[in-house]
Amino acid sequence: MKKILQAAATGLALMLLCGFAYPLLVLGIGKLAFNSQSSGSIIYVNGKAVGSELIGQDFSESCYFRGRPSAVYYDTFAGGTALEAIRPSSGSFNYSTSSQALRKRVAADIAEFLKDNPTVEEKDLPADLFTASASGLDPDISPAAANIQVARVSSASGIPKTRVEHIIADCTSGPQLGIFGEYRVNVLKANLEIYRLMNNK
Repeated sequence: MKKILQAAATGLALMLLCGFAYPLLVLGIGKLAFNSQSSGSIIYVNGKAVGSELIGQDFSESCYFRGRPSAVYYDTFAGGTALEAIRPSSGSFNYSTSSQALRKRVAADIAEFLKDNPTVEEKDLPADLFTASASGLDPDISPAAANIQVARVSSASGIPKTRVEHIIADCTSGPQLGIFGEYRVNVLKANLEIYRLMNNK
């Protein structure tokens, strides 16, 4: 009986320590040291949440930069919807490079992009504008993918090209710790600045 009580006490202690105390400690440290990141890196405009730095959004208006395509429509939670069986909360369709469905989708996206950006040539198109990330939630595009949209964004928004280029530069982040990853432009941040300038003319 004594051994049973000792085992039960040990199990209870470990449950409290590992299941409650440690997670609460990590959560507390995260909230204190990285409050924004631990809360989802939410961006607020006039006190209203408009999105997260970490999750892409679908921008279709000509005056805004467009991000990477998403197989899940940038939806982080698809539960309870009619599409739940075929559309996960994040991820991609994992098409192979030989997939006809992938080639058809990319060709359609390229044709639409060239129609909306008549000054752009197909040979200059950056691949990341037409290929989805593994999560389908990528909030960033390459500087090349942003710069190739400058003419359209400038024309549609009425903002000078040089100012649009400055917005791209301001919203560009370098590799993490200087070595991990590539230079990238946060689409939401850039579009919020476009929105601000358009509404403060």
